[in-house]
Order: sequence, then C-alpha cells, then structure tokens
Amino acid sequence: SKVDDIIEKYSNMRTISAIERADVCLILIDANEGVTEQDTKIAGLVHEAGKAAIIVVNKWDAVENKETNTMRDMERNVREGISYMTYAPVVFLSALTGQRVDKLYQVIQDVHAQNTSRITTGALNSVLADATARVQPPTDKGRRLKIYYMTQASTKPPHFVIFCNDARLFHFSYQRYLENQIREVFGLQGTPVRITIRQKGDKEED
Repeated sequence: SKVDDIIEKYSNMRTISAIERADVCLILIDANEGVTEQDTKIAGLVHEAGKAAIIVVNKWDAVENKETNTMRDMERNVREGISYMTYAPVVFLSALTGQRVDKLYQVIQDVHAQNTSRITTGALNSVLADATARVQPPTDKGRRLKIYYMTQASTKPPHFVIFCNDARLFHFSYQRYLENQIREVFGLQGTPVRITIRQKGDKEED
C-alpha cells in the first residue's frame, strides 16, 4: 500500500504540473466507462487552474448499438458527471480510427482564443446596461443593488471586476446571470470565467 500511495502521489504531481504548463487541457473520457472518479478530480484541477478545457470522449467507435440519441445521451451523462464544467465543449472521437480527430484541432484553437480574449470596458458596459435593463438587480430590505461599471482585469481565464454600491446585495444568482450574458455575447464557451465584486471606493485591480 505504501508503494501504491507513492505512485499515486507522484502521478498527481505530474498531473498538476502538466495542467500548469498547458494552454488547453483535454479531459479524456473513455466512451465505454463514462465519467470516472479520477476524471472528475482531473477536471476539477483544470477548472480551478482556470484553463481552457475540452471534454474528449474517446473510443466512440467501440460503442456498440448506437442509436439516434446515443451521442446526446452520452453528452448528458458527461455533463452530469462534470457538472461544474458546463462551459467546456464535448467532442466525440476515436484516436484509433482517426474519426473526428481533425475537428478537435479547430476546437482547441477556439477555446484557447476564448481563454486569452480581452474585451474592452466599453463593450462590457454596453452588455451590462442591456442585462440590468432586462433583469433588474436584486433588492434586500428596501435597498437595491446598484452596479456602476465592469472592467476586465486579466486573461487566462478572463477575469472581470464589477463595481457596485454594496457587495452584500450582489446575490450569486445575479452574478451567474451576468456571467451567462457575457458568455453569450462574447462567445466565451470554452473557458472558465472569474468575476470579482467590489464596492465603490475599493481599489481597482491592474
């Protein structure tokens, strides 16, 4: 057991090191096994590291008795198994036969571009104005959340800072709503998105 523990320790260290060096991480899922506990651990490390990610379902050629909805059902199962990585595209392929491998390279370029994208403050605040007009910011005990402006602090992953009157009024559900609006408008579907909420008077990040 001691030997197995040492092997697992160094395996984890190599995994973490590889994730840190990578621009894009491919979460490889065996089509016959589905999402395993190890897959979820690796995906979690990739997510926390803020890396662009693609979920790759390999050995799709080996899945027998395919029907019209087999791929859709498999994707739903994968999404449920790695529920915190809903932004990551899912690609079905066979490394053995080369089926759909050519498609993977284009997806790699796309998610890398999203992970490193920088959006102007003007464009962000235009989306913010539309989003807040469509769905009013929340209130609490008669006090309404006021959002002043939003700016991008960094990339890899895209990190946005939103300034408001009171961070305590900024409910998580509304933050998720704004994140979804940013993703939809700017096409950030292959990368994590970080959002920091700051009150007016807090120092803005460089």
